[in-house]
Amino acid sequence: MGNQMSDTLQPLWAPSAERMNASLLAQFHLQTSQTSGVEALDYDQIWDWSVKSPEDFWDALWDFCGVVGEKGAPILGDTDTLIDTQFFPNAELNFAENLLSKAGDGPAIIFHGEDGTRKEWSWVDLSDTVSKLQQALTDKGIKAGDRVAGFLPNLPEAVVAMLAVTSLGAVWSSCSPDFGLNGVKDRFGQIEPKILFTADAYHYNGKTHSCLEVAGQLADAIPSIKDVIVIPYVEERADISDLAGKGVHLKDVLDAYAVRDIEYTRVNFAAPLFILFSSGTTGLPKCIVHSVGGSLIQHLKEHQMQCDIKPNDRFFYFTTCGWMMWNWLVSGLASGATLILFDGSPFYPNGNRLADIAANEKVTHFGTSAKYIDACAKSDVKPIATHDLSALRTIMSTGSPLAPEGFDYIYNGWKSDVCLSSIAGGTDIMACFVGGSPISPVYRGQCQKRHLAMNVQVFDENGQATNGEPGELVCASAHPSMPIGFWKDENRAKYSAAYFEKFDNIWHHGDWVELTDQKGMTFFGRSDAVLNPGGVRIGTAEIYRQVERIEEVLEGLVIGQQWDNDVRVVLFVRLREGVELTDGLIKRIKSEIRQNATPRHVPAKIVAVADIPRTKSGKITELAVRDVVHGRVVKNTEAMANPEALELYQDLDILKS
Repeated sequence: MGNQMSDTLQPLWAPSAERMNASLLAQFHLQTSQTSGVEALDYDQIWDWSVKSPEDFWDALWDFCGVVGEKGAPILGDTDTLIDTQFFPNAELNFAENLLSKAGDGPAIIFHGEDGTRKEWSWVDLSDTVSKLQQALTDKGIKAGDRVAGFLPNLPEAVVAMLAVTSLGAVWSSCSPDFGLNGVKDRFGQIEPKILFTADAYHYNGKTHSCLEVAGQLADAIPSIKDVIVIPYVEERADISDLAGKGVHLKDVLDAYAVRDIEYTRVNFAAPLFILFSSGTTGLPKCIVHSVGGSLIQHLKEHQMQCDIKPNDRFFYFTTCGWMMWNWLVSGLASGATLILFDGSPFYPNGNRLADIAANEKVTHFGTSAKYIDACAKSDVKPIATHDLSALRTIMSTGSPLAPEGFDYIYNGWKSDVCLSSIAGGTDIMACFVGGSPISPVYRGQCQKRHLAMNVQVFDENGQATNGEPGELVCASAHPSMPIGFWKDENRAKYSAAYFEKFDNIWHHGDWVELTDQKGMTFFGRSDAVLNPGGVRIGTAEIYRQVERIEEVLEGLVIGQQWDNDVRVVLFVRLREGVELTDGLIKRIKSEIRQNATPRHVPAKIVAVADIPRTKSGKITELAVRDVVHGRVVKNTEAMANPEALELYQDLDILKS
């Protein structure tokens, strides 16, 4: 399918001249225009400069964002290959110091719990609590390079724990408490943390779930864990007798210390900061190690240049501590923003829960998943008619491609004057390749722009750049948020194989995309899930976009089934309650796909299912379903939110003919 966009395409939204000129990107442009040679405030020209002159760009960005630390020289080292390129190789800095030194005038954190709890933390509250916890961790022997893990809901204390750990130059890793024992053990067991933080319990969808049984089993199963620090959420002082004798209440830990100045341990730019985990649906999760400096400066760039997050802005992202968007969100402190945290179900007690928070807290930047937006549209949630969202400037969507209808819904159902940024990157880089631009229009179905200093291209199978045709998303430039590597991956063999094997000295990300005439990007799904009927490659998102427009269909999942020496397209649909998959509905689904895509996109089989399996972060697991349909074992169901759903796809008679 070729690019159907054109230069005459009308934007859904465009920034006013006043808004463009007031943006941080405009200020950055003014400060760098002599160096860059870019006279007009033009995003594509600034992007061209940033990818052609990366040393000048990153040097200027460090200064503009006020990074705290010693920059050192040179800016780049070992530039012969992408995988070995070093950014700021002689810089010394501390991540927590950069987050705590930019205090705004408002609160640092505002927390909302599903049960109605609201807590406000000032910057002083945050700093004082970090000070006490840092002293406690020091006395427990935590030092630079040690790992500390959080098995936690999205609480302010999770941010405190991360800051205290990273203030010492130690390494933070977290999972959300909805992970079962094996799912957490598969992750934390590999990295051997010395301390585990847990909450007593958490709320979800009107129910309370204890964390302590799993935490106790983890403490027993992972010998490296010496202490389990329990954060009160549901009870002030829960019974911690089952924590393998390692349990201690956070209050008792903090009460032993007085507030003093935080002593920040500055480390090299490339020192480890976070360990994130791949979804793990094809084996043990990969432990992806991200650096102190790379994480900080990339997030500063994305927040300030791409999202226009300014001091005292109110920054919300609907996420758990098990998704990279939590790490991305908390870095907002380094731009002086107030973090708005929520833990619980976004549809409890009703679909307006997050809109309530956005209105009441005067949120300026609202982030969520494409699936949440789709679910709101299907539930007819329309805060534009009921909520004051006048403070809201930017809405961000990620996790999966946002369908064109999702764009329509936001502008009709939430706010007409808002920058809707569909952003895309991954856990692999804990950042984005493409996403928002505060000075550029929004076009239906497109991520706005390739991010600055990310030389993102679309390659065909022969490694040639292509425009206006679908292909592989690659990055031809080194970027500071490339991981240091995978945990215990000697000689970085697995790391190299994961991203640099397909194309020589080019980062291959595994997304099937198209670069548009507007220099935006359209996503068609993961390239390893691309369908190949008759040898023609089809992105799964191309089918989802048509299917999910149909009123009776809540969501779909599509795979390629090996059949008769070829591949046939099989579509599974989850229908609204009370709806049956009749011959008439099947015909209508096929007709919608045929008319709006191509005949090759039309499924050979359409099957109704009660549930669609997904990962903990909400992504549908096409590859796991494909394995089940072909009789192959799914290796790591612990990584899934609803592994029992896979049973619905086993041994289906309809797929035997």
